[in-house]
Amino acid sequence: MTSIELMPVFEFDEFENSRPNPETGETLYNYWGYSTVGFFAPKAGYAATGKFGMQVDELKNLVKELHKNGIEIILDVVFNHTAEGNEKGPTISFRGIDNKTYYMLTPEGYYFNFSGCGNTLNCNNPIVRGIVLDCLRYWASEYHIDGFRFDLASILGRDPWGAPLANPPLLETLAFDPILAKCKLIAEAWDAGGLYQVGSFPAYGRWGEWNGKYRDSVRKFIKGDGTIGDLAQRLQGSPDLYAGAGRAPATSINFITAHDGFTLMDMVSYNYKHNDANGENNNDGSNDNDSWNCGWEGATEDIGINVLRRKQIKNAIAILMVSQGVPMMLMGDEMGRTKHGNNNTYCHDNELNWLNWDLLKQNNDLFQFTKNCINFRKAHPVLRNTGHFQNLDYVGSNYPDISWHGVKAWYADWSPLSKTSAFMLCGKHAKGGTVQDNYIYVAINAHWETLWFELPQPPAPSKWYLSVNTGMPSPNDSYTVGGEPLLDNQQGILVGDRSTIILVAK
Repeated sequence: MTSIELMPVFEFDEFENSRPNPETGETLYNYWGYSTVGFFAPKAGYAATGKFGMQVDELKNLVKELHKNGIEIILDVVFNHTAEGNEKGPTISFRGIDNKTYYMLTPEGYYFNFSGCGNTLNCNNPIVRGIVLDCLRYWASEYHIDGFRFDLASILGRDPWGAPLANPPLLETLAFDPILAKCKLIAEAWDAGGLYQVGSFPAYGRWGEWNGKYRDSVRKFIKGDGTIGDLAQRLQGSPDLYAGAGRAPATSINFITAHDGFTLMDMVSYNYKHNDANGENNNDGSNDNDSWNCGWEGATEDIGINVLRRKQIKNAIAILMVSQGVPMMLMGDEMGRTKHGNNNTYCHDNELNWLNWDLLKQNNDLFQFTKNCINFRKAHPVLRNTGHFQNLDYVGSNYPDISWHGVKAWYADWSPLSKTSAFMLCGKHAKGGTVQDNYIYVAINAHWETLWFELPQPPAPSKWYLSVNTGMPSPNDSYTVGGEPLLDNQQGILVGDRSTIILVAK
């Protein structure tokens, strides 16, 4: 199933903290909406008919049209704080109703700030818990929303004094609520107070997680800094994080980029954030981007650098689409969208956040490559296993479900400085052996030199066909499902510097 995830659509005040752009003088707004005022109301300003009070009808119609086209809709919801700020902030609703009930307060009456936004909702108070549950039930039943992504979800598991709870009542209630039974629940499993729960979020068999470790591991490896052991875990759906707790690979929402942080184009174009236009002296936004500008900071006309950047983007997309778990892409990455190095565009109602559809023509090679990789993933259930790999043959195919290789077949280089990884998936183990699929081989060369990879042999009479080679220029960098050319040499393949190849045995 394909889903789109919307950033917050609950009513908020776009003029909160509005100020002039120090570079252009234009007004900066709360554009992203991560500061909710009305938890049961769609944002009027997002609707073409909002000035007529018809935003409810418009959003419901959007959901219906998406469902007609086989697309689920997931809402990004913010229950970790409200728009009332700290003790100096405005009184809008909850503060005026019952300050002590709705917010986490210090003994002196100040606000705990685990959200980084001035206040923290007291989510495990029964009254607050009831409001959150009522809110989600409303969106699920009235709008037919398919799932929710919870911003800074670790806050939802803290007690009134901020300590993490072993069995948070709110998370448990949401997991077992009958009205939310068919809704996807996805946690951003950390908060601004330092609590990081990727792999350990209280899941109750229901919660998925944005896997921040997947993002970090893949970014590091393709630029040459990561370790092969770490990458191998991410490619397998992070069994080091989830298998021990009996959580499936689908628990892991794999992503390399998201709304906050660099776009994929900026990840390969900038070593440093460039957030001066935000009016915070470049102090906002993350400093830990694991990015590499490929030799020049920002846009360049250097052909070699631009070729390398495109190759690195394609490497990231290819790796994402052959990883176990649920892949998530950022809008515009498939067409080379840039924010010019700004990794925190929360306050811009301009080209930094808007999607330039002309990029489809300018970067059509990236778009076609992404489509081919997505279709390849959809065509092969062995890339979407319901359980974790066992690294064993448990169906009698004479091949393990996953096998690891290096430049020499059946001999992986697990050394800390290794920059090559290859693996083969046995199609007879697809979905735990309940589905038959092709064998798939993936080789990743993060080295700065071209390397010869010896190929493991699939069962006769199958032969290897080429699906993806990021080292080749478009259109020979990827092929449609069923249109893959036969590999000339079945014994080995030359994998270019900083390149990824994907083969399918037919």
